[in-house]
Amino acid sequence: MRFLHTSDWHLGRHLHGLSLHDAHQAFIDHLVEIVRSERIDAVLIAGDLYDRAVPPPDAVGLWDQAQTRLVLEAQTQVVVIAGNHDSPARLGVSSRLLERAGVHVRVGTGAVGTPVLLEDEQTRVACYPIPFLEPASAVADWGIEDRSHAAALRAAMKRVRADLAGRAGHRSVVMAHAFVFGGQGCDTERDISVGGVQHVPSGVFEGVDYVALGHLHGRQRLADGLRYSGSPLAFSFSEAAHVKSSYLVDFNDGLSRVEEIPAPVPRRMARLTGSIEELLNSPVYSEYEQCWVEATLTDQVRPVSPHERLKRRFPHLLKLVVPSLTADVGSRDLADLDRLAPVEVALDFVTEVRGRPADGDEVDLLHRAFDELRRLEATS
Repeated sequence: MRFLHTSDWHLGRHLHGLSLHDAHQAFIDHLVEIVRSERIDAVLIAGDLYDRAVPPPDAVGLWDQAQTRLVLEAQTQVVVIAGNHDSPARLGVSSRLLERAGVHVRVGTGAVGTPVLLEDEQTRVACYPIPFLEPASAVADWGIEDRSHAAALRAAMKRVRADLAGRAGHRSVVMAHAFVFGGQGCDTERDISVGGVQHVPSGVFEGVDYVALGHLHGRQRLADGLRYSGSPLAFSFSEAAHVKSSYLVDFNDGLSRVEEIPAPVPRRMARLTGSIEELLNSPVYSEYEQCWVEATLTDQVRPVSPHERLKRRFPHLLKLVVPSLTADVGSRDLADLDRLAPVEVALDFVTEVRGRPADGDEVDLLHRAFDELRRLEATS
């Protein structure tokens, strides 16, 4: 029995204003090909299929295409759970109909503990999807008292173990969307804490052959059978060093192999730091000219038009960081401003934002501009 573990697609996401639609399309093409070539029995998507609760139409179209191709072209089953970015009501539309086609969508508390049963000639696997659980829903539906993710998952796993106890000979897979202790997060994951408690101990999942986790965007192994697949794409420069992939998971008598399947890279990401002259002229940065670039300037004086100049060398520059300048440029009381000429206020502003006074040409330009304004006011 063979599974492909993936998660956190975040369909509809942008990267610093750049649409990732084409990159998501390339990932779906890759996924369908892997499922066909590796003869995957089921694709497990561990939450955050969409980037927001009301996804844009093109994101819905990508998911419609993906599930249709996986079932009809690749002849596999799909199991997907709602994550904290997904709307259970929207993701769960037509779920009973889709179940008959081989797409098993689980949202909310209602079906927790009811497995998707998968089998071939040699292996039987009970797959237990546990969608992202709002503690308030677990309190209302299950009567638990502790309003935390750990308590909600413990209650969910109690239902899983009760069902699994009656399934002799079945191997077990759990899908969950949570922040498990030991996992390493990054700045693109939405906080799921309630009452300040968001982490879940790994012991909650004890006794399960494989746990397919979602929520954290970096691929990571917490134990042989406890893993985050990570997101298939990088969603910020904090993920620039991530190797994006899915996990191919094999079962025989038990968990026999977990293999990383690299995802396609739409464009490399680079975080560059230096003065504007270094970034524009140094051959050290030549290899990054076609990357998505985040540039952090180290100039002590704010350069003129840094974004436009850097784009000439790095056409895919997406983020420019100009640290706050710390030069002592002096300060004035608000009362002083009333006694200053407008051009002096403008010159103070230039000094404040640049970290140095305006040069001679800039002073002349500002004086001419204010002279022209006064002339226009006098003739109006």
